[in-house]
Amino acid sequence: MSRADHRQAFLDRAGWGAATTVPLAGDASARRYERLTRADGRTAVLMDAPPEAGNDVGPFLRIGAHLSGLGLSAPRVLAEDKATGFLLLEDLGDALFARLIAEDPSRETGLYRAATDALLELHRHPAPDRLPAFGPPQMAKAVDLALTWYAEGCGMPPGPDAVGRCETLVRTALDAMAPARPVLALRDFHAENLIWLPERDGAARVGLLDFQDAFAGHPAYDLVSLLEDARRDVDPEVREAMVAHYIAGSGTDAAAFRTAFATSGAQRNLRILGVFARLSMHFGKPQYVALIPRVWAHLQADLADPALADLRDFLDGVLPAPDPDRLERIKSLCGTCPTP
Repeated sequence: MSRADHRQAFLDRAGWGAATTVPLAGDASARRYERLTRADGRTAVLMDAPPEAGNDVGPFLRIGAHLSGLGLSAPRVLAEDKATGFLLLEDLGDALFARLIAEDPSRETGLYRAATDALLELHRHPAPDRLPAFGPPQMAKAVDLALTWYAEGCGMPPGPDAVGRCETLVRTALDAMAPARPVLALRDFHAENLIWLPERDGAARVGLLDFQDAFAGHPAYDLVSLLEDARRDVDPEVREAMVAHYIAGSGTDAAAFRTAFATSGAQRNLRILGVFARLSMHFGKPQYVALIPRVWAHLQADLADPALADLRDFLDGVLPAPDPDRLERIKSLCGTCPTP
């Protein structure tokens, strides 16, 4: 059977075979999404995650069940076929935080406070079992992309020892963070993955999407994802207010948490620099190049923390700033690089 045949058979079994369909904006992966509408007006979302493209819907199902069990708003699963990679999901609507704030900037503080409260609620509970390892060794290794893709794309290939030195410095900074009980880190917790559900109560008012890559990590990680958003500028006063709100709500040590926030942010933004360059150079998605300057600015803010002085000094010599000529060079290599 073709993929189209599998899709139709799945929808027929679920009772949605005659529904009309409209594509929804996807993410940077090979997953595709469609909104289905039946004759009675009921809607649902189809996730099409082809296993042959490396997708596995199992983590989405497990994490979603965990979140729902905590009273948080992951989409309910209406039907599933793990073998073929199709899920039929509750439609949480179109009230994305990013869209609502673009329409009315005065809503930013309230929506970001609700998102921070959702994290506080999530972090009151231990992380579930069977999560992938993404501790300091794996996180340090992931920043290699900043040199092997971003710096390379800018025309400044790393020296023979640069990648190893960068990994060591990031690992040292991560190891130096004050210990914290691991929590479920959703990884892509930001305004385009959060849906406002005002008819629900408390933390359930924040609809959650795109959490299949979750891991057990530091509580600062998802707050960084929210406040150092690669796709939109967060008002600096809102950012500071939410960090303070999280510290007060969690009872954590303020100085230690702020250092962990900066360290987690530096790791995350280094990785994203490389990911966005690779998405253009290897996967033929040049639209991500336009986001690189914002990620660079976040990285510079993180590196200002005194605890990251050694990493900052090293990166000053090997990681070029994204000036227009360098960004254009990355775009000119769009889809041409099978390897760095």
